[in-house]
Amino acid sequence: MAKFRPSSNLPSLIVVFLLAGPVLAGLAGTVLPAFGYLPVLGARELTLAPFAELFSMPGLLQSTALSFWTGLVASLVSLAIVLCFAAAWSGTQTFQRVSRFLSPLLSVPHAAAAIGLAFLIAPSGFLARLLSPWATGWARPPDLLLINDPYGVAMTLGLVAKEVPFLFLMTLAALNRPEIKSHTKVATSLGYGRMSGFFKVILPQIYPLIRLPMLAVIAYSTSVVDVAVILGPTTPAPLAARLVVWMNDPDLSLRLAVSAGALLQLGISAGAILVYLLFEASVTKLSSTRLALGHRMKSDGAGRMAALGTMVFIVSAMCLSLLVLMIWSLAKSWWYPAPLPQNWSLSVLSMALMQTPQIFGTTILLGILAALISTSLTLWLLETKTNAGEQVDHRLRTLIFVPLLLPQIAFLFGLKMLFLMIGLDGSFTAVLLAHLVFVLPYAFLALSDPWQRLDPRYARVAAAMGASRARIFFKVQLPMLTRPVLVTLAVALAVSVGQYLPTLLIGAGRVVTVTTESVALASGGNRQITAVYAFLQLLIPFAGFAVAAAIPAVLFKNRTAMRLDA
Repeated sequence: MAKFRPSSNLPSLIVVFLLAGPVLAGLAGTVLPAFGYLPVLGARELTLAPFAELFSMPGLLQSTALSFWTGLVASLVSLAIVLCFAAAWSGTQTFQRVSRFLSPLLSVPHAAAAIGLAFLIAPSGFLARLLSPWATGWARPPDLLLINDPYGVAMTLGLVAKEVPFLFLMTLAALNRPEIKSHTKVATSLGYGRMSGFFKVILPQIYPLIRLPMLAVIAYSTSVVDVAVILGPTTPAPLAARLVVWMNDPDLSLRLAVSAGALLQLGISAGAILVYLLFEASVTKLSSTRLALGHRMKSDGAGRMAALGTMVFIVSAMCLSLLVLMIWSLAKSWWYPAPLPQNWSLSVLSMALMQTPQIFGTTILLGILAALISTSLTLWLLETKTNAGEQVDHRLRTLIFVPLLLPQIAFLFGLKMLFLMIGLDGSFTAVLLAHLVFVLPYAFLALSDPWQRLDPRYARVAAAMGASRARIFFKVQLPMLTRPVLVTLAVALAVSVGQYLPTLLIGAGRVVTVTTESVALASGGNRQITAVYAFLQLLIPFAGFAVAAAIPAVLFKNRTAMRLDA
């Protein structure tokens, strides 16, 4: 039996408390009301009545189906795009060039990306303006349901555009292992084409490293709220979006049915993950048969160009969407079908900054605190485990990712009830704790691999010279990890800024951020105001990544290896 070491176990216990505590409490606060037990409303008997009320809601089946298929399809398409592009171009200059464009897109919050995409593809959007009237003949916006379509196509496209950068970076991290290059050379020497060699030799090695992030993508996509509100159908809306509306209903008795709906949402996400796992098993079985045949598939030029074209299309669409946001935030008047505004002005942007300093300040403060706490805790956990000669075991690693594998709405309702009972509901502290639940896994994901790549000999030499643990960490290890730590802080800041549902539910309208405000404005008719808030939402993560890139460039001006260390 392993010996208990307080110094190495304390950060683990804190992680368990910060992650497992809110998740378990939130699930308990959801399950009990779902079965009719909510003493604060006088419901003290276990019953299935909340489920009966839920299933009597009109359009529930359509909402359930929408959540399931849009999330699953978006996740599968995103994974296919990333893997095909990696198979076709990894290790090439083209791969590196696309990576430079694709990686920063990870910082774009889902809500801002969805708003930008809506402004791009709407009947009166930027694309229609570029093509009208000379190519389309449209003198006025056509009556086409391109946004909020009943099949959720626009919503699916929005999810794909955002999940591709995330899965790409997870794949890129897995590919940055020394043995991958040598195995690629071996596959080439055996006569395999670039794509077939990747899928037969490289993918089986890296897939375990991207499997968990893929499951997290499925869980998120099947239960997303902000993208569903902006791009998704409205008659009916996906289940998660409808649950938020019901949660804010003045009729408190509806909370029991909402809890039942949250459990249904959990079942939808679990079902989508199960379907994916069955699909994964089928592909594995078929692949083993294909491997025995030994087909080299040298002629893959068409596949490579298709993979490149798809990725370039996604990057271009995202960049163009962000450009449209910036244009709308600076537009004073922009009448259809003019391709550019007739008049430009900074008045709306400056007015928004002057009128909402509290909202802007709250967003920044939440993000900075969540980033500092999560990154510091991750460093503490990794350092203590390494010093004790241990690794972050599989159980703890899985626990860290549990909040990403569960739909937020499944336990946030219950967590809100918990905060309400202890008097923290609607407070800044409660929102910060809720943010940490989702920010901490990303901080660990971003920092664990660079920490593992640290050469332990430096620490041993410093220890042999009499340096203390604290001195080794602050004078040796932390300087070598300057860039990864700064990038982790930027990633954590971006994740915190993008948290819509935790802020909306736990904040109870008393803690307002740029994200909650931009989503609320997205349903209005003023594109300029909506664009300004979405642009401000973009500005904070971009500023974080800019600082993360600038500091190493200044500190290590003459140390290229330190400056470029991932």
